[in-house]
Amino acid sequence: MTAMPEDRPPLISDDDRDTAVRRLQEAYAEGHISHDDLDERLHQVLTVTSRSELVSVLAALPAEKAVTTSTIAAAGGRIQRRGVWRVPRSLKVESAFGRVYLDLSRAVIEHSVVDIELQLGTGKAKITVPRDAVVDLEGLHTGWKDSRYRTTRRSRPGGPEIRISGTMGFGRLKIRHAWR
Repeated sequence: MTAMPEDRPPLISDDDRDTAVRRLQEAYAEGHISHDDLDERLHQVLTVTSRSELVSVLAALPAEKAVTTSTIAAAGGRIQRRGVWRVPRSLKVESAFGRVYLDLSRAVIEHSVVDIELQLGTGKAKITVPRDAVVDLEGLHTGWKDSRYRTTRRSRPGGPEIRISGTMGFGRLKIRHAWR
């Protein structure tokens, strides 16, 4: 009997593959698997087509580390991060009053996906992302004003995904891509 299209297992996304590769690299760096085992498993991760095959490749690895959230908070005043700074996998920014400025254009971004949660009362927020970043605003709720973001026309593939979520009360969020 021929399998119907709806009976086929779902295909693996690029994010699933990237996560699997990162887990294998971490396991190798921590000494859990040998170099030959790493090569073999990387080949398998890049060639499997179903989620169950991917799970079997990663089955003997240690459990994935929990993501910890770093928080930047201020009751009033300005929150600012710019220049060279290390961006955590998950960042929470809290401010009751004041402005927020995050410049990720020269920051060290070690993760393929970065979650930024905004909890802002009043005031403006401006986020500058790398030129090749992909921005997702679906999890952001604004009260008074909308966010301003235009996707870049000339984006190079391979940049980080910046997912922005949270709540903004009476301010505007402006997101722009860096020029270089």
